[in-house]
Amino acid sequence: MNKVIVKVKSRQQDMDGEVNKIEMMAEGKHYYRNGKHYVLYEDVSLGEHGGVSTVLKIAPDSLLLLRKGGVEQEQLFRDAQESSSIYRTPYGDLRLSIRTNRLKIIYGNVSGNIEVDYTMSVNGQPQGANNLQIEVCAAADEKGKLN
Repeated sequence: MNKVIVKVKSRQQDMDGEVNKIEMMAEGKHYYRNGKHYVLYEDVSLGEHGGVSTVLKIAPDSLLLLRKGGVEQEQLFRDAQESSSIYRTPYGDLRLSIRTNRLKIIYGNVSGNIEVDYTMSVNGQPQGANNLQIEVCAAADEKGKLN
């Protein structure tokens, strides 16, 4: 496993045009197995719900987001496709429907960039447009493996 730095930027625009931005950075781990990159880290932006372990399963044509802890979710992003999941919180479950409008994955040996544009509905109600940018970089002591 390689040590990595994970930077996540999220931009959400609701149906009224109001924009909400979230940025976070975390240390994590990376490994490559069976043609897929795996990135593991603690999502600090979800801190109100306790610790949330996050796994990104990155394939050439898809991104699978797995969350466990204070909230739980399994969400698949695949270009021009729709997927559904249950977002479990201490306050109850929400049904999410995601329509991936654009998925761009550029990944090397340890580092990479992922950008996803998608629309989301919660319990059948449209929520607006979203953009997710994820940058994974080798940690300082892993720079020899940086690509």
